[in-house]
Amino acid sequence: MRFWEVAPGSAQPVAKRLEFTKEALAQITRYPAENSVLFVTAFGGQLSALEALVGSVDPDVDVQTYEERFGKSTPGTQQQLGFQSMTTAKQIAEYVAFTRLGLEASFELGSVVVEEVVCLDVPVTLSACKQLQPGDTLTSFEGKPIPTLAELAPLMADYKPGDIVTIGVIPHMTNDPVERRIQLIESPDEPGRTIIGFIPADTRTVVLPFEVSIDTDRIGGPSAGLAFTLALLDEMTPGDLFGGVRVAATGTMNEDETIGAIGALPQKAVAVKAAGAKVFLVPKSQSAEELAAARKVLGSEVKLVLVENLEEALTALESLGGSGLTNATISL
Repeated sequence: MRFWEVAPGSAQPVAKRLEFTKEALAQITRYPAENSVLFVTAFGGQLSALEALVGSVDPDVDVQTYEERFGKSTPGTQQQLGFQSMTTAKQIAEYVAFTRLGLEASFELGSVVVEEVVCLDVPVTLSACKQLQPGDTLTSFEGKPIPTLAELAPLMADYKPGDIVTIGVIPHMTNDPVERRIQLIESPDEPGRTIIGFIPADTRTVVLPFEVSIDTDRIGGPSAGLAFTLALLDEMTPGDLFGGVRVAATGTMNEDETIGAIGALPQKAVAVKAAGAKVFLVPKSQSAEELAAARKVLGSEVKLVLVENLEEALTALESLGGSGLTNATISL
């Protein structure tokens, strides 16, 4: 049996990973951060049988089987989707920071990529659960192109569960299009709604008046969204958003400024404490069990602050002595 671990990663300053282009600096003033927010990672690697045995008694390590870690996916596919979700996290962080400061920002839809298949209790042979894989790109529905999800929904309007359709697919890790016959199903979450049977990856891209680069190297996942947003807001406005306090943050960021739960919170708490942070901003939607485990790790040395949206995060930072946001610094 193969094993993987979820172990403490690192807590690193976002500011070192930001780069403003000449075009950007012609339109705004950058205020380089001396005290940047930290974004937090967890480490996940494959283990030998001996390492799995050692990890099973380490309270900071979660040992998982292949099925627990990847489900119906594969390591390569999950890695690709992780990189995609990190790219999306950067895009949404830019969108939220720019709109919060009164700058123009909008989204463009991307390709239709399968992030997860939806499996019924007893899937039929032609179900998407058996015909599609995470990472596949859907290109057509009954011969009609579907460059984005916007084109797919109207094409399905007259179809019912049980109908069999032909879908153009570019399988994961290939460039060769194929056609798949797929039997549509009723959504398990929305009775009466007909679906193909997959959850799409978020492949949107943000359109900005100028570019800001966030270098994430080979780090995957969406959990740095809150930290990226706060770092951009701090660098694009005067003052210190964090009031001289070493702050770490984790949480997905949505375009409506709500903050979503993340995985591996106890392991990330270990990294936060090791980095010397004094405050850890965490999504309010984390489970009670995860929060209790994180508090146990952090002890009295790190203050755990639960936030539901960006406004709550900014208010919490101001209460710590942060400068708060000022008006956008667009050059006129």
